[in-house]
Parts: sequence; structure tokens; C-alpha cells
Amino acid sequence: MYEARTYQQLVREDDLVITRVAAKETELFIKACVDLEEEALDSLLKYRRYIEDYINQYPLFETTLSSYFPNDDAPVIVKEMAEQASRVNVGPMASVAGAIAEYVGKDLAEFSGELIIENGGDVYMNSKRTRDVCIFAGESIFSKDIKIKIKSQYMPIGVCTSSGTVGHSMSFGSADAVAVLSKSAVFADAAATAIANMVETEEDVESILNFSKKIHNLNGVIIIKNNTLGAWGDFCIERRGGVKCQKSGYEKMNQLIKR
Repeated sequence: MYEARTYQQLVREDDLVITRVAAKETELFIKACVDLEEEALDSLLKYRRYIEDYINQYPLFETTLSSYFPNDDAPVIVKEMAEQASRVNVGPMASVAGAIAEYVGKDLAEFSGELIIENGGDVYMNSKRTRDVCIFAGESIFSKDIKIKIKSQYMPIGVCTSSGTVGHSMSFGSADAVAVLSKSAVFADAAATAIANMVETEEDVESILNFSKKIHNLNGVIIIKNNTLGAWGDFCIERRGGVKCQKSGYEKMNQLIKR
């Protein structure tokens, strides 16, 4: 069963101001140096309008599950969604949450030097300090038990999650969570969908993790299925209580954990 936004309670960045804005099914959870409600809502409505207007003209953009090639006069956000999703052969709407988070984040950058924007489990982050991202993975033993620590040198960055057992998004796999890190939140969202589509059993985790290393422009991947977690990338994993899953600091993560 979908856990409606309760994962937002795991965010404990007390140095920042919380803002929430919503339009139809999109709800952005924003942390910034100042309250940005008016600016964030204007930006959200702008990008939703671009996407909705394009879908009204070209309905296939919304429904296709494979690569899509928009016309030349399509809005920039539509073109990027299509381009990034086609790199992993999923439909452009697989990248919509990450796209809105990133494009709104770029609009808000002029108002705040620190930004965390979450959109349905997909995060765009730009910070001058190390930030933590917790992972909700349904009924897995790892759910809410681990967090990834991302250093400022890797930001701005997108951290996007797909699941076959949690939430309402379409997935052809049964992963409890696949989290992908990329400089592009648009691409991270699409890649998370593509990788999650491949996961059926715990035995799949290691091979799919190794496959994900061949995808260009990814900074890291975490795959969780039941009691198995696989991870690689430019981040550190910590369990609750500060217990590190890896031996030291910010070495390149590359390991498989089974419980």
C-alpha cells in the first residue's frame, strides 16, 4: 500500500525553511534558505502548463512506454524529458517528476543558495554542505533504515527513486526501491524506472547493479529487494544510529549486503 508522503518526516535539515506547493497531482516539498512559496508555485504552474499543453496536442507523449521524439517547437522541458528517457528506452513521462523538480530548482536558484526539492520521492538538490537522503523501501528490512550522504562537490544532483511495490507509478519490476543519482534529475528519474523494471527477485540485484554501471552519466545506484541491498557510486551509506555500511568515509561505494 502507498504510504502517502510520510517519508517527508524523515527530512531533518533544520537549517532550512520548509515550503510546500501543489498543483493537481504534483506536490513539491521544498527546503531553502527562505520561504519561496510564491516563486515555487509560479514555476511549478509554468512547467506543468508546458507539459499539459504539449500532451493536449500530442497525446502519445503521455502514454508511450518507449522512446519518443518531439517536434522542433516543443518546450525545452518536453524535449529534455524525451531525450533523457530515450537513453534508457522508457517513455518520457517516466522522467516527469525529476524534470519538474529540477526545472523548478533551477528557477529558484537565484533566490536561495541551498535547495532541496522533493517531488513524489524524486529529489533535486543543490547545497554547499553534505546532505543526507533517506530511502523508503516499503516492507524491506532496509526501509527507513539507511541514508545516503552526498558531499557538496557532487551537487547539484538528482536523487530519484522507483519502486514496484510502493507508490502509484508504473513499474514492470518488483523492486522495493531503486534509487539513482545523476547530475540530471531528469535522467535519474528515467534511469530509476528503467532499472526498477528489471528487478524481480533478490538474485537479480547483483547482476542488475553491475549492468547499471555501464549506463553513462550516473553517479550511483542503490537497489533494494526484500533483504538484499546493492549499491555503487559517489556517496556513503549509513544505517540508523550512524553505523556505516562501508568501511570508510567517502570511498566509491560498491557492495552487496544481504540479511
